[in-house]
Amino acid sequence: MKRREFMTLLGSAAVWPLIARAQQAEQIRRIGVLMGYTESDPAVQSYLAAFRGTLAKLGWVDGSNLRIELRWGGADADRIKTFAKELVDLRPDAILGATTPVISALARETRTIPTVFAVVADPIGSGFFASLAHPGGNITGFTTLDSELGGKWVGLLKEIAPYTVRAALLINPTTAPPLQIYMPSIQAAATSFAIEVSAAPVHAKGEIEGVIAAQARNPGGSLIVMPDIFNRRNRDLIIALAARYGVPAIYYNRAFAESGGLIAYSDDFTEQFRQAAGYINRILRGSKMGELPIQQPTKFELVINMKTAKALGLTVSSGLLSIADEVIE
Repeated sequence: MKRREFMTLLGSAAVWPLIARAQQAEQIRRIGVLMGYTESDPAVQSYLAAFRGTLAKLGWVDGSNLRIELRWGGADADRIKTFAKELVDLRPDAILGATTPVISALARETRTIPTVFAVVADPIGSGFFASLAHPGGNITGFTTLDSELGGKWVGLLKEIAPYTVRAALLINPTTAPPLQIYMPSIQAAATSFAIEVSAAPVHAKGEIEGVIAAQARNPGGSLIVMPDIFNRRNRDLIIALAARYGVPAIYYNRAFAESGGLIAYSDDFTEQFRQAAGYINRILRGSKMGELPIQQPTKFELVINMKTAKALGLTVSSGLLSIADEVIE
């Protein structure tokens, strides 16, 4: 072999490891995203946009150095389980899961793939782990857990609809977080305001009207729409029925008030998805799950729909208006 050929071969041998390392550094990372909601929900699309936007600001662009495998559960427990297995079988670098049923399904499928959650009401009560500060395992994220929310819903409902003496808690036990998370604060507030509260479990869309109609049969009936992807999927129907029967209702998310619901009080779901993107970024850059504690909500928002209040013949106090984050005219 001539000296020049030998030196060329030697040079190539030295360069190839550098090229291989560069290609490895530029390797496209893959994350799975399983949303428990329906794809057609505009509010949920805004959550996803916030998630993608935050990732992009942190240097992760879908279609460039990142590939997002997105699945929609559609508030269907069986569909969620199917997609959870499908995503885990893809062996992504990390998974984002939104809502309690989604994380339940993912927890059954993997104990190794780093999983970040958003909008999970009670991760400890659901058995995912024993400690918020030190969750251990492969799951962490951002919870909506605030057991006092139930009492706040009762108090706000009484303030906006003072004649309330009965309140039904609309919930689908199959898809909702456990009702007992909120019951202590609900019962305490209900007692102080002389309101009788009762669970109103439904398992199908056709059962919703019966619950709302029952609240309208006698004066003083109202509705508390509990956190539940089933309620979210049937948001427009619930709002329309509440309007038809003249039943005041308070909701667990601002999207209901934006769609015509009377009043909503909750933590900021959009912010949770931004924060979840931050955790995904840290995982992709090498952070260990033990470095990522579960975080509770710090930002809450009250939204009042004045058009609906007027349609129900309700006068909203100046005090309540003054504390609202948004008033929809």
